[in-house]
Amino acid sequence: MPLTPPRQLSLFGVEAAEPGPGDLAGLLAGPGQVERMGGTARVSVPVDAAWRVHVLVAELTARGLSTAWEAVESRLVVRTAFTAALAPLAAAWLADPAASSAKLPPSGFYLNGPRLRLWVAAAGSQDPPGFLLRLGPSDEAMWDQVGGALAAAGLPAVLVGPRAAAGSAAHAGGPGYRIIGRRRLARLAELVGERPPAAPADLWP
Repeated sequence: MPLTPPRQLSLFGVEAAEPGPGDLAGLLAGPGQVERMGGTARVSVPVDAAWRVHVLVAELTARGLSTAWEAVESRLVVRTAFTAALAPLAAAWLADPAASSAKLPPSGFYLNGPRLRLWVAAAGSQDPPGFLLRLGPSDEAMWDQVGGALAAAGLPAVLVGPRAAAGSAAHAGGPGYRIIGRRRLARLAELVGERPPAAPADLWP
């Protein structure tokens, strides 16, 4: 019986580093938001399904963050508690000292496996023949920088504008970045790691 070759580990994948609060930059690349209060900060992100809540709570708890969720109108929102552990993230993304929640990626922003794993858990979906990573609809000023970070991670993607209709015959709705191509999809799967038990098999890269 032939042996299955071992899976090659990526230097930027989830196995390459211990999880930490800085990984929440992946949520901020998508629809997540960061708020600060005094010397503390919290991150929140809206999600569209209960499985995402389960995955995110587990992922954030593994990073030492107290996390809760609630239903807000027709959406579920996962948020951390205010904590000093997220203050550096807020300082990087809220460059204007007067701003409380208007985010922009810091200079040198990058995406790696742990960050992408959180983004996929919060706002990633199969979008045949590709995979869509959704963006915050009011974050247009940062979309180009996020796209550059995806390309630098080996995942050049196509920007899907907010006017793209959800539920169309071919694609999911925008805004988001659509990753297309067998090699790029394999790269995404390599970076984000194994599917969490709560995630449906047909929705994970």
